[in-house]
Amino acid sequence: MSGLAPEQAKAASALPLGLYVHVPFCASTCDFCAFYQTQPTVEGVRRFLAGIADEAALIAWTRPVSTVFWGGGTPGLLSPRDLETLATLVRQRCGGVPEEWSVELAPASVTEARLAVLKAAGVTRISLGVQSFQPALLDALGRTHTVEQIHRAYGRIRAAGFASVNLDLMFALPGQSKIEWISDMRAAVALAPDHISTYCLTFEEDTKLWVKLSQGRVKLDPEHEAVLYESTWAQLAAAGYAQYEVSNFARPGHACQHNLNTWRMSEWIGLGPSAASQHAGCRGVNIADLERWLAHVADGDRVTEDRVMLTPTLLAEDALIFGLRMNTGVDLALWRMRAPEAPWPQIEDTLATLAAGNMLLLEGEIVRLTDHGRLIADTIGTEIMAAFEPMTETA
Repeated sequence: MSGLAPEQAKAASALPLGLYVHVPFCASTCDFCAFYQTQPTVEGVRRFLAGIADEAALIAWTRPVSTVFWGGGTPGLLSPRDLETLATLVRQRCGGVPEEWSVELAPASVTEARLAVLKAAGVTRISLGVQSFQPALLDALGRTHTVEQIHRAYGRIRAAGFASVNLDLMFALPGQSKIEWISDMRAAVALAPDHISTYCLTFEEDTKLWVKLSQGRVKLDPEHEAVLYESTWAQLAAAGYAQYEVSNFARPGHACQHNLNTWRMSEWIGLGPSAASQHAGCRGVNIADLERWLAHVADGDRVTEDRVMLTPTLLAEDALIFGLRMNTGVDLALWRMRAPEAPWPQIEDTLATLAAGNMLLLEGEIVRLTDHGRLIADTIGTEIMAAFEPMTETA
């Protein structure tokens, strides 16, 4: 049963609906990656595609899908025929042509045949996982592609005519200097993508980099990270890329709508092992195991992990945590209206304290991060969670 009142459920039904498909196949595991993945086999891919169709059939699709995002894993490891099969299923479930359709690709998997299938299917946006243009740093991350493959893949993507292209870069890599990071940004800008995502390397448990950190072979350096963050903002702004979220920069008209809708607490449906959903009054995650996910789907079950019933207060909490990462900030008046039972006096005290510490700007009903706040966005999120804690409800 939904945790939303009838009028709130009606409001939710008017929000954009996203569709995320997790393609879990990877040829090898990068040292930093904590996402669920498995090596592809012909039989494994066949069963995965059948499972996606079966899981989609379990969902009440009550309105058209606005945005689609295929992530992984490496969706580009699917053959052109398998990509077409998956795309056909997505089109059947979207109730029309989505406004934006993004697909993540790794440079080594980009071929003209795969791109032709994606373009014909209606994909509008390609996100290319570059990470770095420095061979030594790629090797340190466990990435298997080369700089030459990056350039070849980008050229093929542009030649195929996609409406928008993103490059994913990572900084604060082990041994990376400020000069090397600036060089990477310059190399990315020289290609003239429409969008650039810059992610600070994080050390997730159960990754090779986490092991290296625990053994003292690599070290955290927050001050160096801050220097790299600030150099990113200055260089990309000078190149015409507007920052719209802590890690994301775009030319006009090229911000990722799927991610924006997610950060604004709209609804999305996740298909595939480990895919998350926020839909029909519930949030949860599919089990991160291909075989067990298939078994759940066969039994008519989905979103079986970390399942919570959504309440207006829970949505308001996440709207602040994730919304503050966006440069436009959060409209407090909107969330007071949507979640009147949230502990607003306590929340406002926390926001005022953060503003006094030069972490937030309070401009009427709009709250946003300062430049200093963007450097410590995760810490600010923890403070906001504490303000909501007495009222957070799970089921």
